[in-house]
Amino acid sequence: MLELPNTTIIEGNAVRWGRIGSGPPLVAIHGTPFSSQVWRRIVPQLADRRTIHYFDLVGYGLSEMRAGQDVSLAMQNRVLAALFAEWDIGRPDVLAHDFGGATALRAYYLNGLRYASLTIFDAVALAPWGSPFVRHVRLHEAAFSGMPDYMHRALLRAYLQTAAKNPLSEEALEIYSVPWLGPVGQPAFYRQIAQMDQRYTDEVEGRYARMDCPVTVLWGRNDDWIPFEKGEALAALISDRDVIAVPGAGHLVQEDRPEAIVAAVLKQLDRSRRGRPA
Repeated sequence: MLELPNTTIIEGNAVRWGRIGSGPPLVAIHGTPFSSQVWRRIVPQLADRRTIHYFDLVGYGLSEMRAGQDVSLAMQNRVLAALFAEWDIGRPDVLAHDFGGATALRAYYLNGLRYASLTIFDAVALAPWGSPFVRHVRLHEAAFSGMPDYMHRALLRAYLQTAAKNPLSEEALEIYSVPWLGPVGQPAFYRQIAQMDQRYTDEVEGRYARMDCPVTVLWGRNDDWIPFEKGEALAALISDRDVIAVPGAGHLVQEDRPEAIVAAVLKQLDRSRRGRPA
């Protein structure tokens, strides 16, 4: 498990974060409904080349959860910008997944953050998005938040499994479930779903253009949450290379094929080190 011993207060929210490794900075940004623990099998493989900063998005993982909290995508890019300033890291390499991808893109196009490189995969970036389940929760947040514990646990585990092509291990299910349990976690789970809103990608989608850094777009070939075609379209907009398909992986590539992520980042870093286009 990755440790998150540090806390930074950003717009009244306690954001937990950690850092491992040595070398130039790399920032890893997780998605929903996960936490920075998605990187537990990935960032240790990069720690001999980069100082890796990872954190839990506001309202996720070990970061603060509370009633009335703004945990939308509108908040997360501001959090990222504040952390860049806190860490004084300038122009890091960035690794981003799902809502983390949306956050990295919003921060680039709206906040003016700049990256040494971007490796982005299975990102929430292009309309339309949002499953029937998400739409249902948005209409009935209070009912879901008050669901009996045993029902919530069953729904949560089933939902998490749909993110992966292969059966998730009991360890993974436990890691991703625990933050969303209990009197604080359960309402927080439905709060973040209820605040999912396509307008936060709509307002930046029209700005997408070739980024001023090397960009690698990966996509799980069997992603049932965001189809592979979205990855093809995103790569055409922000990168000078085609999307890289990850066979045997669903949306949660970190569990299905973590080695594919490690390989893509190492290739990106190696090419950058030699001064060649990534």
